Amino acid sequence: RTAFEKLTELDYKGTTYYTVKNLTLYECQGWCREEPECQAASFSFVLNPLTPIQETVCQLQNETTANNPAAAPQRSVNLYYMVKMQIRSDNVCLRPWSFERVPNKMIRGLDNALIYTSTKEACLAACLNEHRFTCRSVEYNYVTLQCHLSDSDRRTTGQYVQFVEAQGVDYFENLCIKGNQACKGNRVFQVPRIGVADDKVAQYASLHYYNDKELQVTSESACRLACEIENEFLCRSFIFKGPPVGTAYNCELFHLDHKTLPDGPSTYLNAERPLIDDGQKIGNYYENYCEKSTTPPHEQLPVVFESTDDPSLNLTRTDLNCDKTGTCYDVSVHCKDTKIAVQVRTNKPFNGRIYALGRSETCNIDVLNSDQFRLDLTMAGQDCNTQSVTGVFSNTVVLQHHSVVMTKADKIYKVKCTYDMSSKNITFGMMPIRDPEMISITSAPEAPPPRIRILDSRAREVETVRIGDKLTFRIEIPEDIKFDCRLSTIPTYTHNSVCDSRFCHLRFYNFSTCFSDNVAPYGIFARSCVAMAKDSKSTFQIIDDEGCPVDPTIFPGFSPEGNALQSVYEAFRFTESYGVIFQCNVKYCLGPCEPAVCEWGRDSVESWGRRRRSVSSAQPSNNDTSENSEDMTQISQEILVLDFGDEKQSQFLKSNEPQYTDFNKGRNRQDYHHCGTMSDQNVRTRIGHHMYATHTNLCEHSVLLLYEEMDDSEENDGIGNMSIKEIAYSCQ
Repeated sequence: RTAFEKLTELDYKGTTYYTVKNLTLYECQGWCREEPECQAASFSFVLNPLTPIQETVCQLQNETTANNPAAAPQRSVNLYYMVKMQIRSDNVCLRPWSFERVPNKMIRGLDNALIYTSTKEACLAACLNEHRFTCRSVEYNYVTLQCHLSDSDRRTTGQYVQFVEAQGVDYFENLCIKGNQACKGNRVFQVPRIGVADDKVAQYASLHYYNDKELQVTSESACRLACEIENEFLCRSFIFKGPPVGTAYNCELFHLDHKTLPDGPSTYLNAERPLIDDGQKIGNYYENYCEKSTTPPHEQLPVVFESTDDPSLNLTRTDLNCDKTGTCYDVSVHCKDTKIAVQVRTNKPFNGRIYALGRSETCNIDVLNSDQFRLDLTMAGQDCNTQSVTGVFSNTVVLQHHSVVMTKADKIYKVKCTYDMSSKNITFGMMPIRDPEMISITSAPEAPPPRIRILDSRAREVETVRIGDKLTFRIEIPEDIKFDCRLSTIPTYTHNSVCDSRFCHLRFYNFSTCFSDNVAPYGIFARSCVAMAKDSKSTFQIIDDEGCPVDPTIFPGFSPEGNALQSVYEAFRFTESYGVIFQCNVKYCLGPCEPAVCEWGRDSVESWGRRRRSVSSAQPSNNDTSENSEDMTQISQEILVLDFGDEKQSQFLKSNEPQYTDFNKGRNRQDYHHCGTMSDQNVRTRIGHHMYATHTNLCEHSVLLLYEEMDDSEENDGIGNMSIKEIAYSCQ
């Protein structure tokens, strides 16, 4: 259904296609509602002191920047900006607007529930559809897709509530609630005690509040009652001008109060007397006020925005596939021609739902007492809202116990299928979205392709950064094929990298597998790398077809780092998109790849984009395989680049650092290996008798290895089993 959000004294840029004067606020909004091409309406007014009437201007816009979370609104006195929306709810009210929006603001500590929605409109619909409590306000995070529902707003607490600056988060107040639902306790009207003289507040309201309704009443109590029972809009304040005189109106009702204004109480300090002033008092101004409720507060619903490991659960990293109810999940993804099949197996019967995030009504499966079930995500249409960018199809799946709200027992997975159109090979992977409770599941195909990882300055893999952040673009061969096992099995294990100001940790957990002493030499090269704007057609080539950087000032050439390639660059994005997708053609060499010699100005630089071009010979080197396009592997990686300059927004960029439980205490031995000062030095360590590992030093000075000893009795034909505890790099 069509609904509107309203902003008070804030104006967004847009394309105006029609302007009309001296309409009422509600006529202006009604025109935009009826006009199919109208996306927003800007309504402004001034008070003519000679009449005195409010002269208005209504501008209808068919384009607006209000739907861009990064767009900054401009302050404008006596202006209301209304944005048209489509909300999937039967509870959209017939009032001119359903929500009051305050951009880049939030209130801490008043949330009742948290859900995840793919759009702002879905979040607002959840508030209107909420039946467990009266949803009075909403906060929507455009980056994390978190939708906070609350039974409180700026007035219901009975005390002054301070907004917190939060770039990328918008605050909404539900204006579809009835007057008797505006407060948890009693709703009263009183003169605002805000440190400004009463007559000055009344003077400002009479000049700068839009007069929603005028009445002639016999008394002040009748004016108050009219505001209390008003149903066409949510009445927040009124002015009673005294006993009736003739046919003149003496009661004015407003949808505004001082908490609606961007500057709050300080707004009234600028109140000026009208040009024609008889010195008489305007009248008595009253605002609604919520008295503190004497009834017990509503039971808080589960809130998951503070998602940290609960020590009482004694969960280890490998236990994160289990929840606190004891249910463990085995989730796998199968990429089909027309759908993504998400297969789930559990260790005990599961009751609940599995659905696509933001499409819980059109793309879901109800699970009743089953330990094996599947959700098919369609690739076409909007039923499952599967996103597609250059052959990469992704979606987010929720495993939920409760029928309505997400709790800490629930799991969220982001699934992705990458379709290589040239070779018809299908690769898939699952990546955690930015929430500590969400699970990372990796899969090891028989011949895993290279992968792209983007690391920050502390060697942590990131998905959300800011423009100008120093990043390492890394193409590497998955760990699964770095060792040759005598039993012809591929060792798999889970690892995680975390850093703080002093230590960088590369942790390995709970893996027991077999290795031989041989580590086969190999290499990779990359070329034809492009950066693409998500959801648009803009592309920018960063590495050309010969493997050389197109513009080293933006993206330098690759350099070898062990068996990987990497380039250190500063984060950039496209003007029309925050999402940046990197795509490269990568191929293995039978041994180390030789660099290409690239010309940049007068300089000649090496880039490991392909084998070195030779003038004396046109034959390929022995260690390079054929360069036919069908032999190349195309890989891609997406990153979100924000342009918020405020350091407060670092909350969006913080990586989650999970807690870990030590294993097999008392059997560890420490060996120190000093690596000098080269940050790119590799450390090759022999563990026990038959197990080797090669690691790149992430820090600058030394590396500390902790591992379990292995007795000779544990050997089996030269193959040993080992459970590595931790490899910690000390940054001095």
